[in-house]
Amino acid sequence: MKMDKIKSILAVILLSPLSSVFAAGNEEILDSVMKTMIVITLLMIAFVLWLAFVYSEKNDSEGKLFLEPFRRLIAFLDRSAPLDKEQEMLLDHNYDGIRELDNRVPPWFQILFYGTIIWAAGYLINYHVIGDGQVQLNEYKYEIEQANLQREILIKSGAFINEETVSFVDDAAALSEGKEIFVKNCASCHGQNGEGLIGPNLTDDYWIHGGGIKNIFKVIKYGVPQKGMISWESQIEPKKIQAVASYIITLHGTNPPNPKAPEGELWNENKPEGNKGA
Repeated sequence: MKMDKIKSILAVILLSPLSSVFAAGNEEILDSVMKTMIVITLLMIAFVLWLAFVYSEKNDSEGKLFLEPFRRLIAFLDRSAPLDKEQEMLLDHNYDGIRELDNRVPPWFQILFYGTIIWAAGYLINYHVIGDGQVQLNEYKYEIEQANLQREILIKSGAFINEETVSFVDDAAALSEGKEIFVKNCASCHGQNGEGLIGPNLTDDYWIHGGGIKNIFKVIKYGVPQKGMISWESQIEPKKIQAVASYIITLHGTNPPNPKAPEGELWNENKPEGNKGA
């Protein structure tokens, strides 16, 4: 019977931390909770095994010795008047036949009350005097700093670049990268030098979907499915599409060998109405 009780206690101890661990979604929190629960579980197992060993030697079959420390603790925290002395402690006040015992305030309540005062003092000092605590204003400032940092990282990565915000880049490294991507992915249709094969010539003044950095970026990004050009949005990140579009612009007027005949309409960068979009 005693072994069954011990097995039940161990089962509860082992299973209780698992529910908390699996409920956590964040990996860092999960790891921290897991380590804490393992330590607590091991300590509790050791304590239960120690109890089982000690009280089995004392032949405490009814659990009286085992429960005695808990009874003493409850008596200390409660300290209510014994039933045989209640008549002596009755107050003179009578409220509709209800009389009150002159009991002292229970120690557990006093401990809780004074504990809240100590906690409040520590909270006040930590948050409003020393300033180490994360009050809402500090948390807000921290989140703003993190958001700005993340925004700078995204800006540098080119995540915010689109057909409305893109601009020409003349950086040698970017143009070299753009050329490399162009030769790898675009030359099969537009030629190694942009002279045009299946796709149109990219070196002359004529454009089917409009010239300029924004239109070229848009065509690369979304493609022209009806003419067999796929969208590169899912395969090439915005900053690299910008590099490819900038490289294509540098091909203008290069007059490569065997150029394909002009297609589309004459593009004038200075005329807004000439920007027909992709």
